[in-house]
Amino acid sequence: MPETFRVGLLGHGTVGSAFATLLRERADAIVPITGLRPELAGILTRSRGDFEEILANSDLVVEVMGGVEPARDYVLRAMRAGKHVVSANKQLLSQHGEELWACARENEVQLRFEAAVAGVVPVIRVLQESLAAAHLERIHGIVNGTTNYILTEMARGGLSYADALAQAQELGYAESDPTDDVTGRDAAAKMAILARLAFDTPVHLDQVRYEGIEHITADDIAYAQQFGLGLKLIGTAELVDGGLSVRVHPAFLYRGHPLASVEGPFNAVTVESPAITEITMSGPGAGGPQTASAVLGDVISAMIPPATTPETSQALEIVADVESAFYLHMEVADRPGVLAQVAELLGMQGASIKSVVQQGLGHDARLVMILHPLPESRFYAAVHLIGQLDFMRSSPRAIRVIEEEFI
Repeated sequence: MPETFRVGLLGHGTVGSAFATLLRERADAIVPITGLRPELAGILTRSRGDFEEILANSDLVVEVMGGVEPARDYVLRAMRAGKHVVSANKQLLSQHGEELWACARENEVQLRFEAAVAGVVPVIRVLQESLAAAHLERIHGIVNGTTNYILTEMARGGLSYADALAQAQELGYAESDPTDDVTGRDAAAKMAILARLAFDTPVHLDQVRYEGIEHITADDIAYAQQFGLGLKLIGTAELVDGGLSVRVHPAFLYRGHPLASVEGPFNAVTVESPAITEITMSGPGAGGPQTASAVLGDVISAMIPPATTPETSQALEIVADVESAFYLHMEVADRPGVLAQVAELLGMQGASIKSVVQQGLGHDARLVMILHPLPESRFYAAVHLIGQLDFMRSSPRAIRVIEEEFI
């Protein structure tokens, strides 16, 4: 009989319950791979289980509780007791990752976290193992399935943001409180983790600039389709002038971009390097069974231990102001000279117009532009000035445009 490998489970919600089921179903198949048979040593929830008892009886602890505390305390205590830990907690890792990884190294245990980013897409393993020696320049992607589903349905069916969100909640793609998803905070936490691994430098969630999709309208998407563009919530981490920019925001993509065709609740991550050009990985980004599968993969890896996450070797400056192309939407009075004044203010900040659509609306008009890339600070300075013009009917709306296409 193979030796038993005991797994303590912290959390028994959607992911935790799916993991418990999957572990039982796949235990026999894991034996030939590891020589060990995994089984649950205990489950901790708010109403049952004792952490100290579970810890004493476990070889490895799986943390799928969510939140920062008490998850952080439990993970640290488990590693200090010499236990490997597998976590799917992006908020915990994006805010306390360096402390946790240092604890893992000090106690010579593993802290694995593939399920914390992009569901079953194995981007963590690729960064830590397959591309460990590559000089990466940029990693960006769709790392939140909820927002990708909402934007897909807005584009496909012409739904409003509110209707698409309600549909996502009805189908289980969005939580009853979707705040972290739709504001971009969830994606920001994931990008902090990816940036740390890709560029070997500490990155905290507070250093990631992010914005969400709550302000997106069906009109924005419809007008962008006239320019051949589709909208995604994009997370980016890239080297800029010797520093590191990490950000999350809605962005329009042309059809030739590898992320443009990723629809519904799927996630995708593109990694770029001179040595490899670009690699795009995609797959389901959410759901109990999918996330549980990634957790179980980490458990199996921890049963055959390699080294844990190494200490960072550099501390790059975080860059806030980067260049981007933009979509600009303006509701204005329909009178002579409006377009000329807008163009003048844009030109004063070095903005160049790539294309423009103008639509008459009785006494008012709608101007929609795509601008060539310029520093974000200069673009928003121009938008601030445009917003003060007396013919503006509402505040201008701006969304970034990613111009790269990979054919």
